[in-house]
Amino acid sequence: MMTLNLLDHPVVLSTPRRLTGYSAWCEHIPFAMFLVGLLRPRTIVELGAHYGDSFCAFCQAVDELGLETACYAVDTWRGDEHAGFYGPEVLADLRAHHDPLYGDFSRLIHSTFDEACEHFPNGSIDLLHIDGFHSYEAVKHDFETWQPKLSHRGVALFHDTNVREHGFGVYKFWAEVSESYPHFEFHHGHGLGVLAVGQESHENLSAVLNLREGEAVAFRRFFFQFGYLLTEQIAKDRALVDAGKQNQELTEMLAQNRELTELLANKETVLSTLRRQIEEKERAVKERGRVIEEKDRTIGEKAQVIEERGQAIEEKDQAIEEKDRAIEEKDRTIEEKDRAIETLYRQIMAITNSRGGKLLQRWWDLRRKISG
Repeated sequence: MMTLNLLDHPVVLSTPRRLTGYSAWCEHIPFAMFLVGLLRPRTIVELGAHYGDSFCAFCQAVDELGLETACYAVDTWRGDEHAGFYGPEVLADLRAHHDPLYGDFSRLIHSTFDEACEHFPNGSIDLLHIDGFHSYEAVKHDFETWQPKLSHRGVALFHDTNVREHGFGVYKFWAEVSESYPHFEFHHGHGLGVLAVGQESHENLSAVLNLREGEAVAFRRFFFQFGYLLTEQIAKDRALVDAGKQNQELTEMLAQNRELTELLANKETVLSTLRRQIEEKERAVKERGRVIEEKDRTIGEKAQVIEERGQAIEEKDQAIEEKDRAIEEKDRTIEEKDRAIETLYRQIMAITNSRGGKLLQRWWDLRRKISG
């Protein structure tokens, strides 16, 4: 039986290159690196990569240990009811991290599990990590579909063996399948089951599978502590990011406050200028009103003078009219007298036709000529 000495696996102490902070799997990263070093698998397949924390941990261990291992992550990267649904940005972010570091020996397969299974020969996979949809039926289907692909050294990992809510059924299937194969289970990080499916895997994992009760407790505690350190690191990183965001927000708020203060000062200056302009306009309006009033008074006085002159003219016109009427009256009187004299003259001429009458006729014609 192999003797277990964790000092023989310093990769356990490696700092993960990818910690998104969105996956509970981060607490199993130290064990994942240990397991890769222990098994030295030729092929690793992960069903359900999501953000890629677990898969990138496998790839990092392969890279640091210099193994000739082929790695494959299979996922639709659309999500499900348990993981939540998301867009293409998750896969894009994973590719940006994964491809430059591990693209020479690892692939991200954008596919369903069943479709991808057809492209792997039977007996070709040494380490299979099942972390897809977590219902009992789904995990059972995934294991039974991919079990023929496991090699005689094959080991299967099941995540979420310690979740019993929200429709998760991995724990039920784990209870069934672990009765048929040597196994080991971690309870932290939502639970991780290690199943030695291939015959040779029993020998490679014998040091873990044959731990006595006290040793198993210490083994679990060791990896829990190292995994929990990563959880704390994520929390600290988030706190630093939040603090940075808060400092940035505070800086932006202070800058905005300064801008508002300057704007307020400028507004006060503008308001003061506007007040002065308004006061000047009001004074100008008052002065203009005073000038208009003065002009109105002058116009009123002139109108009064004109009215008085009009009245005087009317009075003169009336006097002239009266004089004209008097003249007309005198003219009528003279005409009446002339007619009376003419009548008298004719009467006299009718009585006498003497020489004296002719003289009288001349006198009368002369008079008429003069008066006419």
